[in-house]
Amino acid sequence: MDIALARFNMIEQQIRPTDVSSSEVLELLNQVKREDFFTTAQQSLAFSDTSLPLKSGVFSLPPKIEARMVQEVAAKETDSVLVVGADSGYLAALLAHQARYVTVMDVLPELVHLAKNNLSKNAYTNVDVVLGDALQNQPSPTYDVIVVTGSLEALPEGLQEQLNVGGRMFVVIGAAPVMTAHLISRESELFFNTKKLFETFVPRLSQAAVASHFTL
Repeated sequence: MDIALARFNMIEQQIRPTDVSSSEVLELLNQVKREDFFTTAQQSLAFSDTSLPLKSGVFSLPPKIEARMVQEVAAKETDSVLVVGADSGYLAALLAHQARYVTVMDVLPELVHLAKNNLSKNAYTNVDVVLGDALQNQPSPTYDVIVVTGSLEALPEGLQEQLNVGGRMFVVIGAAPVMTAHLISRESELFFNTKKLFETFVPRLSQAAVASHFTL
């Protein structure tokens, strides 16, 4: 397999056509080796427009979604970042190149272990992967950027309260088959601005509660 060609095709045929135009993001996709975050058996599929099985029934995000996430939150070198849902660790690696520090939080020990190992073997020193539930309303640090890797049926108020003023959050909200990616910006202590970006489908975040639906 020609890895360089596969990476080029991923960027040019999948990612550019989905409104990813940031030269910084496109360069990151060349720089950070996505195949290093998957098993040997999966490396030939790491550049395809699909989700791959990870651990505990969780699937990876497709490359074009990861690229949009990184572009939309536009992390800066002074930013602290929270990634909710560890995935393979690849998304955290992309953000680590832009931000000061990245904290990854997941409720599944197997995913914490996977992401931590992937980031460690690729020598990322500004990323911490921890076991915990970022959706719980409890005193916690605040962040300049929050990225949620799984969909939520509704946004917990406590999660957006973890944004610093000027901070940005990428989150997919809704239930299948209708989900929408949102960019939420904290304009002041009291005001949040929500921008709808695009319709998509992302599997539900592991710890996210399913809303009750009643029929008469």
